[in-house]
Amino acid sequence: MEKVNYQVSVNGKVTLTDAHSGSLDFRQTGPGTYHILLDQVAYHATLDQVDYVNKSFIFRIQGNAYEVKLADRFDQMVESLGFSAQNNAKVKDLKAPMPGLVLELLVAPGQAVQKGDSLLILEAMKMENVLKAAGDGVVKALKVIKGAAVTKGQVLLEME
Repeated sequence: MEKVNYQVSVNGKVTLTDAHSGSLDFRQTGPGTYHILLDQVAYHATLDQVDYVNKSFIFRIQGNAYEVKLADRFDQMVESLGFSAQNNAKVKDLKAPMPGLVLELLVAPGQAVQKGDSLLILEAMKMENVLKAAGDGVVKALKVIKGAAVTKGQVLLEME
């Protein structure tokens, strides 16, 4: 079985990596309770919240809450390529990922959208591609019309 290497950050400050693996021992002692041994110091922890999708956990140790985030090798690779959630949240324009033809506009200026909402349909290489919102926002302006041919990287709509 292949060993999974995680990067562990606590409250966004302290980061534990493989170099610390010999000095960290983490054992469940009961439902929602854990014994942690880090650098020869023992801690008793209770698990308050779990977010499996974001690999985020909130532990309570001696009355203090600590947010622990795990990053597997794929999360670490995405971060190293500069595709962090903070970078994606700043995107204001939707650009064409490839040359194609705008088949349908699914939103209008002033319309509020949420992450994952469909914005428009782009036909490229005889395939229909539904382009979706990267984050929550409001459509500021449409920069194309239905039936328009677009080039790769062309701004299709602006978000605010």
